Amino acid sequence: MIMRSLLLILLSIALFQTALAAPRIIPAPPQLATEGHILLDAATGTVIIEENAEMRLPPASLTKIMTSYIIASEIQQGRISLDDLVPISVKAWKMEGSRMFIREGTEVKVADLIRGIVIQSGNDASVAMAEFIAGDEDAFADVMNQVAQKLGMTRTQFKNATGLPDEGHYTTAKDLSILARALIRDFPEHYKVYKEKYFSYNDIRQANRNSLLWRDDAVDGMKTGHTQAAGFCLVASAEKKDMRLVSVVMGATSERSRSTESQKLINYGFRYFESVKLYDGLESLRRVKVWGGLHESLDVGIEAPARLTIPTGARGALAAEVTLDPVIKAPVSQGQTLGLLRISLEGETLLERPVVALNGVDEAGLVSSLIDEVSLFFLSLFSGDPLAL
Repeated sequence: MIMRSLLLILLSIALFQTALAAPRIIPAPPQLATEGHILLDAATGTVIIEENAEMRLPPASLTKIMTSYIIASEIQQGRISLDDLVPISVKAWKMEGSRMFIREGTEVKVADLIRGIVIQSGNDASVAMAEFIAGDEDAFADVMNQVAQKLGMTRTQFKNATGLPDEGHYTTAKDLSILARALIRDFPEHYKVYKEKYFSYNDIRQANRNSLLWRDDAVDGMKTGHTQAAGFCLVASAEKKDMRLVSVVMGATSERSRSTESQKLINYGFRYFESVKLYDGLESLRRVKVWGGLHESLDVGIEAPARLTIPTGARGALAAEVTLDPVIKAPVSQGQTLGLLRISLEGETLLERPVVALNGVDEAGLVSSLIDEVSLFFLSLFSGDPLAL
């Protein structure tokens, strides 16, 4: 009886160890009916899924994400305000396609035009703001392209503020994910407009074209687009617990399809991956000995937070290794690189960051320095590892 119980215990331990050692199985990404798509973790920038993500495609009204990014930047820098009145030109009033229905010769608040652009996808509102900021739409397109380059959107060229068809007007799913991530990061208050479901102007109430706002409570943005050349497009963002995802779908076959395909991406990302914060920036990883200094030790850490996108449940399998200079001598300046932090998962390096001094240490006086030099000399003799003095 005792032997049988012992065997059962040993078997249970073996099964438990086997379970721990078993490889993590992540199903293949869903197959989508798009021209190009991408899914990434907004916090880390890690791409979870991509297909044809660098193919140049017409973006249709996804262009207006850049238009609104520039407007938000102008507001932040104090060059315009939400209460500024924008004169409406004949060109803006005559714009075709989706509209906010502003009237030529009137003046409209910037705050209203932002909602007309984001919620109603107004081509008229986009042109009005382009003219207000840059003088005309061509000059505004130049600004758009400068901002795109600054953000790292290397395969993008804008010709207008609306996304109406133009042979030289193109971008990629990857570049749009960079833009969406930047807008959420740089202008969080402005981004809140993207989750508003309705906006009324001129007694005309229009619904946000992003149907995911009604289907998924985690979704709080962003923007739809459609032209015959571009097909049906959608940039979406969703947040659940401590993870925010950004998805881009371009060239879907229908309005329903762009939402369904985007939902597949978002569901896959949340189900099989998690975003984990490992260390804060300037958090002390350890305290180390300093030789020949006014202080005997200092704290070391990394300058920016360390965050990773990993398979769900894999946090316990992460391994952290800190490699430091074998001898740290004063003077040491704050921010000086002293080693390397390496994070790995099952032997694969996921992240490397310089380990720096979190505080400086000045050199000690002659006597104290000499004592430390002698101590180091004898330590090297006993360790058999000669140290440079």
